[in-house]
Amino acid sequence: MSTSLPGSSHPAATGDVDAPTVPRRRIILASLVGTSIEFYDFYVYATAAISVFPLLFFPKGNEGAAVLASLATFGVAFVARPIGSILFGHFGDRVGRKATLLGSLLTMGIATFLIGLLPTYQQIGVFAPALLAIMRFAQGLGLGGEWSGAALLATETAAKGKRAWAAMWPQLGAPIGFFFANGLFLVLTLLFGHDSTKPLFDGPFLTWGWRLPFLLSIIIVAIGLYVRIKLEETPVFARAVARGEKVKAPLGVVFRRNWVQVVQGTFIMLATYGVFYLMTTWILSYAIGSTAQGKLGIGYRDFLVLQLVAILFFAAFVPISGWLADRYGRRPTLLVITGLIIVFGFTFTLFLSRDVMGTGASANMGLMLLFLCIGMALMGLTFGPMSAVLPELFPTNTRYTGSGIAYNVASILGAAITPFVADALVQSVGVGWVGIYLAFMGALTFIALWFTRETRHRNLDTLEDEAATVAVETTSP
Repeated sequence: MSTSLPGSSHPAATGDVDAPTVPRRRIILASLVGTSIEFYDFYVYATAAISVFPLLFFPKGNEGAAVLASLATFGVAFVARPIGSILFGHFGDRVGRKATLLGSLLTMGIATFLIGLLPTYQQIGVFAPALLAIMRFAQGLGLGGEWSGAALLATETAAKGKRAWAAMWPQLGAPIGFFFANGLFLVLTLLFGHDSTKPLFDGPFLTWGWRLPFLLSIIIVAIGLYVRIKLEETPVFARAVARGEKVKAPLGVVFRRNWVQVVQGTFIMLATYGVFYLMTTWILSYAIGSTAQGKLGIGYRDFLVLQLVAILFFAAFVPISGWLADRYGRRPTLLVITGLIIVFGFTFTLFLSRDVMGTGASANMGLMLLFLCIGMALMGLTFGPMSAVLPELFPTNTRYTGSGIAYNVASILGAAITPFVADALVQSVGVGWVGIYLAFMGALTFIALWFTRETRHRNLDTLEDEAATVAVETTSP
């Protein structure tokens, strides 16, 4: 039985259009470099939202209020991301993957560069945080369109049986971008002698040094554009166009025909977002925050070193997860990993309690490093298969839009509010409740996975299960 795409009167074939002549290594590089740049831009802001922006853009009030205000602005991008997935998804499903990927990269890169030029609160008052929020919104728009395009570039050109492995390459952009963003901030704080516990407002780091990671992003954006402009359309999308399966309004089709898959994809991604933004944004706030605010008071540079070590575990476990998802299936692999995330959530008190960790210079850095490495390893395992899992839920003519909406709506529930809620939980009921919050998100993801069918053998042209089709054909008289 054919399950060709809505609006098609042609059979769903797999050989109607020749495969692109672009070498696989260029496709890998284009998906990897692009997402590395996008995530670098995103994490540069995330790092500055904790260490710089509360001082320069939200200086009024107490320290805790300034951090919360900065984190709220950080969350603006997550409101923009679903909008970006709709905007870029429309063109990605109507015009093509290649052109849309170029547009998302430019949107993100220009916004990041302009943040490096913004005047501070001391210079223009309340207009400074307002402009910062606008640029953050533009960053979210760009990233909202980036991930889907990179994921589809990888999955729609993958060899049979290797889709999760091919799809893990754009996922590697997250740890690579994070490593370079935090690494550059570490180098700058060492170079300029910046101490987060005793910030000097007239020192070179807070005067102009913090701007360099934002300004330098324009160079790597140019590199990403050069790599991507040489791409061709994916063969899966080209075949859909040849069969006349493009739709005028992908968003409307998604919510009429695939709303169940949108809900499934959103909650499948929930725990992934939760664990990552706790391990990157919130933990930075908790670790370097003042002991008067119930936090640990660890030096900013010391903690960045720990994060840079831990991010290597993130990068190492992404390809492992891709192999596992191809070997054992997406659903069983992610069910086991999500169960481990739930268990990890109940260990926060054991790792992060001030009675265990100590504070300031006496903090147990080894215990903190172990906590970060475990969390980042789990992040690599859960994040790696996602760029295969979400696209496999949707037909080709709405795949860019559908997978992007699921991915980015999950970002609101699992990432936008998570650092904010976690910081509030620490100040009100203690750090252990942050872990319980993560376990709750993990439980929702586990339920969504339980009720989702396995997609490892799904044909992207027809959405039929290839293994089941082969079995029927071999047993037919």
